[in-house]
Amino acid sequence: MVAGLVLAAAAACIALVLVVLPAARSDPYTRQTLELSGSVEHGALLFRLNCAGCHGIAAQGLVGPDLHGVAERKNQRQLIRQVVSGRTPPMPSFQPEPQAMADLLAYLNGLV
Repeated sequence: MVAGLVLAAAAACIALVLVVLPAARSDPYTRQTLELSGSVEHGALLFRLNCAGCHGIAAQGLVGPDLHGVAERKNQRQLIRQVVSGRTPPMPSFQPEPQAMADLLAYLNGLV
């Protein structure tokens, strides 16, 4: 009985690694966003309109963290996931069109 449960758990873990994780990497929204070139200028505008209230007008951090160097701490997929999911409360979820997300990434990548 215990051996059967262990085998079932192992099979579930293998399925997770083989099916779920690759599917997450091939998320159509993320894939489409990463295929686009972003505009830093438009990304800065989007940031001021949607993010500056918590992260500060210069991304220096207020309620939300300082975002300077964020592209060195998180890869592009992680940045997209953070913005879209709002995983860290009180950050709201926010899913702009792929081009707008590419623009926002271009802006964030330039914050050193």
